[in-house]
Amino acid sequence: MKQLILKYKHGWVLSYFFIYIVWFFALEKHITTNYTPVHIWLDDIIPFNEWFVIPYYLWFVFIFATVAYFFLTSREDFYKVTAFLFIGMTVCLIIYTIWPNGQNLRPDLSTIGRDNVFIHIVKALYSTDTATNVCPSIHVFNSIGANIAIHRSEALKKYKWLRAGSTILTVLISLSTMFLKQHSAFDAIAAIALSIVMYLLVYVLSGSKQAAKVKEKKVFAQY
Repeated sequence: MKQLILKYKHGWVLSYFFIYIVWFFALEKHITTNYTPVHIWLDDIIPFNEWFVIPYYLWFVFIFATVAYFFLTSREDFYKVTAFLFIGMTVCLIIYTIWPNGQNLRPDLSTIGRDNVFIHIVKALYSTDTATNVCPSIHVFNSIGANIAIHRSEALKKYKWLRAGSTILTVLISLSTMFLKQHSAFDAIAAIALSIVMYLLVYVLSGSKQAAKVKEKKVFAQY
């Protein structure tokens, strides 16, 4: 048991999830009507499509499976993917806190003219998830973060089908936020911008520092 605890002691990082949940739902409770609506011209072009509820909910499986895989297989990759996700999610929460935002894009589903199982799932989604705290989109940001982690993994480089599938799923999840009218296209754009910053910080900058340390050790080893 002790060996198991020592082997997976890096799991302490996941305790952040409790901080996130409390903070996020506090915002959901208090930011209801007094917020800045997010809207750009692309939102008027993108139609509502209930079929996108499938990749939208696959997001939960995608993020859980990615984090769980690296937790069990690579401490280094686990720290990187959680740093990317958790720091970025914290940035999102800070933005929601100082700039309460939301969207007024959701259609009246009773006027859609369709009645199927996916419409009913979307109705349930709308009833449980508020239309606030949307920019940047955590759905889009986390999907990009998981996809980057998969593509950066040395162990997964030989699985081209997995890397391709991860990219396709990331695109579909990102699109689903807009086609379900859960997010404005601007929320997705903001999430992409945040992802670029986090990629530079977590993978590029930290990688450069790590390479410099290795080089320094080699130099000292020669003396």
